[in-house]
Amino acid sequence: MMISQDIKKQIHVIKMLLLDVDGVLTRGSIIYTDKAEEVKIFSVKDGLGLRLLMDAGIQVGIVTGRTSKALLTRCDNLGITLIFDGIHHKEDVLDTIIQKTGLGYHEIAFAGDDLPDIRIMKKTGFPIAVANACPEVRSAASYITSAQGGDGAVREISELILKTQGLWDKAIHQFL
Repeated sequence: MMISQDIKKQIHVIKMLLLDVDGVLTRGSIIYTDKAEEVKIFSVKDGLGLRLLMDAGIQVGIVTGRTSKALLTRCDNLGITLIFDGIHHKEDVLDTIIQKTGLGYHEIAFAGDDLPDIRIMKKTGFPIAVANACPEVRSAASYITSAQGGDGAVREISELILKTQGLWDKAIHQFL
């Protein structure tokens, strides 16, 4: 896929990727067991993409409207410590994130899929929609993944950032 120079400029300054969870890190399904335990299915490829980003110095955080033990377990497994869950107005946490990290809005990318993601997308430097996002989210995005949420979209985003910033070869060197 060809990426415009404007998009490349946005990506070059990205130092943090923030993610919604349901519909981005997962396919958007919520599964409950008979014991009312919530089950989420995460992509292993997305997880490796996030590890590659973090190993390259790109911070990763979560901003989601729901709370879930499954999410906290996944974040712990990946080493993601910046987690804002149960957030109804996602854009409200950006100032806290900026205070914690010292980053500017323009240095933060956000990937979303549904209406609650639009306001935070509009405040970040690189708003991203997954392929199966609702039309309004796709309209607010600078980039739309070819992969759907939960099916490699986050891996695609990770690779896009690393390749555009010239960090890809170093990131994958350990596997070659």
